[in-house]
Amino acid sequence: MVQTQTFQQATNGANTELESHNVKIGLEIHIPIKTKQKLFCDCPTNYYEISEPNVSVCPNCKINEKIFVKRKHYNYPDLPSGYQRTSEPLGVDGNLNNIGIWEVHIEEDPGKYDLNYKRVDYNRSGTVLAEIVSAPDMHSPEEARNFLKELINLVKYTNRTVEVGGVMRADVNVSIEGGARVEIKNVNSIKGMVKALKYEILRQKNLKSVGGEAKMETRGYDENQMVTVPMRTKETADDYRYLPDPDIPPIYLKEISENIVLPETPRSRTKRLISEYSIRDDYADILVRNKEIADIFEEIVSHDKFMAEISSSWICGEVLRQLNYRDMEWNDEKNKLNKKILSDLFVLLANNSITENTGKKILERVIDSGELPCDIVEKENLRTESNDDVLEGIINDVLAKNQKAV
Repeated sequence: MVQTQTFQQATNGANTELESHNVKIGLEIHIPIKTKQKLFCDCPTNYYEISEPNVSVCPNCKINEKIFVKRKHYNYPDLPSGYQRTSEPLGVDGNLNNIGIWEVHIEEDPGKYDLNYKRVDYNRSGTVLAEIVSAPDMHSPEEARNFLKELINLVKYTNRTVEVGGVMRADVNVSIEGGARVEIKNVNSIKGMVKALKYEILRQKNLKSVGGEAKMETRGYDENQMVTVPMRTKETADDYRYLPDPDIPPIYLKEISENIVLPETPRSRTKRLISEYSIRDDYADILVRNKEIADIFEEIVSHDKFMAEISSSWICGEVLRQLNYRDMEWNDEKNKLNKKILSDLFVLLANNSITENTGKKILERVIDSGELPCDIVEKENLRTESNDDVLEGIINDVLAKNQKAV
């Protein structure tokens, strides 16, 4: 019998161990979609902000012309009706950065079940989810992390995902050396997914090393202990007893898909930033990897394109370096940077009012404090004096006081 290990024990030397195993990883990403009502009723989804509707982007998928809604049956406290309504695939056979997309479909969100306190929250029950199912084309936690970051950034460009009150969740499927597929349910962060994968891969490896085999099952991820724990035996499609929903007529997608106007994608935005602001190709690529950062950049330079060069170089260089050093994302609550602070700093640098070294020190400070750089410069007398007459006067004064040295 293999004892349960802690995350630190299981992942000690993980990089070396993982490279020696044939790992297959697939993701099922659940994306909460902005709508005014829930999926199959008129109940308002008013626990987050509603914005003007837009359209979604499917990652290079083939769009089906007609779909039906089915009932997926299973018993769990978060599902009071005993079944979940889920559509047939809207799109199939897609691709994102050489990772296959098997399908995209919509479904109603179940409730939220707290296993520790045996408490169920039905507020989100019935809201709209888009589920994107990838092929098992990823072979390491790092590859899964990069794919999920790319996908999250892509769906943010649709302006149709819930930013307030909604949580993007992923079910992670993993197997090693052709073994049984284990599903890890409802991982709520990229960091959590990476840790869950590292632990689960090492758990399956340890089972195999003593002659055991991982069984096909559903496991949960314990964020406090950073381990995966058994939940239930993994169901098959037959166990779910899919039946067509007699209350929902078929949905015809052809007319809808022919008339929609797609929003700007990261790829098209990259090209536009290069042509419109004449910034370096690599800077444009870095900016669009995070929609919020690209938005901030354009807000800063939209009224003064001459600021584009210094803004792009500082955002892609020192700003991201400082955030990475603190292990922060741009939208982290601890990050105090905003358009006004960065614009203020970049103007000081562009006008040579402060040195680059002073700018770095100010940036390091305002990330945590939220102070305006111009206030710091004035308060602490950090402004660089570039007046030639003043500089000449200082030189003459020094020479007059040190005639013997001269």
